[in-house]
Amino acid sequence: MGILDFLSGQFIDVIAWTDDTRDTMVWRFEREGHEIKYGAKLTVREGQAAVFVHEGQLADVFTPGLYMLETNNMPILTTLNHWDHGFRSPFKSEIYFVNTTRFNDLKWGTKNPIIVRDPEFGPVRLRAFGTYAVKVADPAKFLKEIVGTDGEFTMDEISFQIRNIIVQEFSRVLARSAIGVLDMAANARELGTLVGREIAPVIAEYGLSLPELYVENVSLPPAVEEVLDKRTSMGMIGNLNNYMQYQAAEALGRDGAGAGALQAGLGAGLGMQMGQQAAQQVGPWGAAPAAAAPQGPAAAVVPPPPPVEHVWHIAENGETKGPFSKASMGRMAATGALTRDSFVWTAGQDGWKRAGEVIELAQLFTIMPPPPPPPAG
Repeated sequence: MGILDFLSGQFIDVIAWTDDTRDTMVWRFEREGHEIKYGAKLTVREGQAAVFVHEGQLADVFTPGLYMLETNNMPILTTLNHWDHGFRSPFKSEIYFVNTTRFNDLKWGTKNPIIVRDPEFGPVRLRAFGTYAVKVADPAKFLKEIVGTDGEFTMDEISFQIRNIIVQEFSRVLARSAIGVLDMAANARELGTLVGREIAPVIAEYGLSLPELYVENVSLPPAVEEVLDKRTSMGMIGNLNNYMQYQAAEALGRDGAGAGALQAGLGAGLGMQMGQQAAQQVGPWGAAPAAAAPQGPAAAVVPPPPPVEHVWHIAENGETKGPFSKASMGRMAATGALTRDSFVWTAGQDGWKRAGEVIELAQLFTIMPPPPPPPAG
């Protein structure tokens, strides 16, 4: 290799960058000595910008295209140094390629809860998270303010700072919006728009922009969510007394098995009491003892068990209503809500029957009030 071939190898002929990392924002074109040859070709692809730094001073920014590095299209560099000398005078320049495409699906979230005053619940603590996208809007400013002399600057080096800015502005917007906690989901898009609008001036000072910012979720602390779930459950239950009656009817069973078991238990208890009374009246050898005068205080008479109170169900328009007590059935008969043709059922009854065919209910329709007293004369 001759001396001329060796010298020509020390200069850059083609300057280009192909990014395959997907997270590199700035990359410096490396060549020993950073010596750029007069007439070299600079290729800037779509989604890129090339920033020239000459002897520590930012010289020019090139947008996508193919450039021949000559004095006629580089007037700024010509004034900085003698480019018309064809690079014979010693100087050094650096070229930084800046990725101007969007960096999508970046995460943000609150580390600590945000305390806001909710119009319905009062002071509450909220957490939020979402995604955002960022891109370089001003390559020269981004290089001067953020990158500096870093030869390979990645998104991870700036994402932490951007997340802090988003959380700070989100806290301010949320505190001033006066949006209720229960309405956060319906206003998530508006919240993202407001936060992005507030962040834009701050991010622009770094040479960046936020094309998109999304609020995916705003959540309450677990303890508050548990109380809110209970409140929602109470709202769904409605009238608590009706709910308790429904639960009692469910415990008895839809087919009357529970009520039948209850009546069977009461009948068994009555049978045991009758057996005990018969054993007291019959002597040890099976004969009834002779009547004798009472030797002491009269034996206490065991009262009979109270009658079993039936509960009734009414079939109307294909639906079952109840259970109702006999007193409730009487009131409904008086108002006309229960008629002789109404179908009723109680535990132990063989299928549905008309109310007029049930002896216990038929009397409800035969009892008539006495005539009113004569007017006072």
